[in-house]
Parts: sequence; C-alpha cells; structure tokens
Amino acid sequence: MRGKVSMFVLFSMVAAGLIFSSSLVSAQPSGPVTLKLEGAKMAPVTFQHSTHVGKEKIDCAVCHHKDKDPKNPAKCETCHAVKEAKGGASVAKDAFHNKCQTCHKEAASKGKAAPTKCTECHKK
Repeated sequence: MRGKVSMFVLFSMVAAGLIFSSSLVSAQPSGPVTLKLEGAKMAPVTFQHSTHVGKEKIDCAVCHHKDKDPKNPAKCETCHAVKEAKGGASVAKDAFHNKCQTCHKEAASKGKAAPTKCTECHKK
C-alpha cells in the first residue's frame, strides 16, 4: 500500500511539473517576432525569441522590464512610442538600439556571434 501511495505522489508531482513547464513555454512566441516601427527608414528586424530566451537564457525582465504580467507582455510601443514617448521613456527606436546594441556588442567582445552592424539586424 505504501508503494502505491508513493507512486501516486511521484506521478502527481511529475504531472504538475509538466503542466507548469508547458505553461511557461506556451507563453513564449513559437516563431520569430518581426519588430517593425511605422515610418522607420530601415527594414524591420526579425527577432528570434527562441535564441534570446532559449539558447542565451536571457531573463524576460531584461526586455519586458515594466510588464506586470510577464506571460502577457504589452507591446514595447505602449511606453516607448514611435515619435514621442510617455513618462520619460525613450522613443522605441532609441530603446531598441540601446538595449539590443549594448547587449550584442558586449556579447561580441566576449567572442560570441552577435550582429553588431545595422544591416545584420535590419535585413531587406
């Protein structure tokens, strides 16, 4: 009887773990995300969410720094407007460039492959 209870508890814990982990994975976009700012002169950027979060293990809060619900993040443009940002936030272009370029240049200085030139992210 004790063995059956132990097996039930173990099975329940494994099932709960699988359900929890699948809910975290489903919160992430399944494919690439295209970042396009209206009126931008450069081509849109195709952002590989799986590379940044999955492979590089970058915490969601690094980019989604103001979101109250990380499973349902707001668009960056909610605070970082295209032309005039709200409440002291930088405009979207500057916010993206500051966050992305800084991280990419730091990674490249450590020998990691990271795009650092404009056309390596802004591909036509």
